[in-house]
Amino acid sequence: MKNTFRIVSFLEGISYLLLLFVAVPLKYFAEDPTYVKLLGMPHGLLFVAYIILAFLIKPDLKWDSKTFAIVLIASVLPFGTFYIDKKYLR
Repeated sequence: MKNTFRIVSFLEGISYLLLLFVAVPLKYFAEDPTYVKLLGMPHGLLFVAYIILAFLIKPDLKWDSKTFAIVLIASVLPFGTFYIDKKYLR
């Protein structure tokens, strides 16, 4: 389960960065919303999977409330999921 969470965490982080730093600027500066539409749904699914897996893996890794809150907050911060992988999952 931990390895699955790490993979989803990595993919969610990559999709978020692509959405934030590639698709959104293209949408507003090049007036091309295509990439937001292409990346939005996969990112949303990965985000939901990250949250669900975090709840499922919490008892196995014995995260306290503070650690669990950090894991959840990291999902909405750029590069946050990479920090979680390095700090709590290795």
